[in-house]
Amino acid sequence: MELFKGRPNDESGRLPREIRTYDYLDKLGIEYSRVDHEEAKTMEACAEIDTILGVVMCNNLFLCNRQKTNFYLLLMPGDKKFKTKELSAQINSARLSFAEAEDMIKYLDIKPGSVSVMGLMNDKDREVKLLIDEDVLEAEYIGCHPCVNTSSLKIRTKDVTDVFLPATGHDYQIVHLLGED
Repeated sequence: MELFKGRPNDESGRLPREIRTYDYLDKLGIEYSRVDHEEAKTMEACAEIDTILGVVMCNNLFLCNRQKTNFYLLLMPGDKKFKTKELSAQINSARLSFAEAEDMIKYLDIKPGSVSVMGLMNDKDREVKLLIDEDVLEAEYIGCHPCVNTSSLKIRTKDVTDVFLPATGHDYQIVHLLGED
């Protein structure tokens, strides 16, 4: 694996949703580094990607309430444990669960394993509420996928919160997850 600056020179064989991500970031003037890799299926593979990017990848969870009337994208450090009860209480929601694959595609144009804050550019009706753990916001950079899980990006956190999110029309709620047993 090799670290590259910006979009790939050769876009052949890449999915349209990935290319749209690069187009969107470039249009906004957001700089990013990229590493291409096989689908990361193990923690060891993820750790190798983190090392090359020089950032801890965010754990991105696509959640919904029991009635499937509210959808949430949670960005949290990859090394924290997720506890639904802890988060549900903070956002005044009924018990949360993982949303279905078809909901990921419908709202974010993302398949399971590729969930990313970048998917919010596809949520034109702003149906998904963004939740960000405070520890993610303290980091200088965010690691995420460009809507596919065969590449990973390193983007300045401030560019995500101050440029990318306003361009998508999304705001975010800060949450505090303990992530302890």
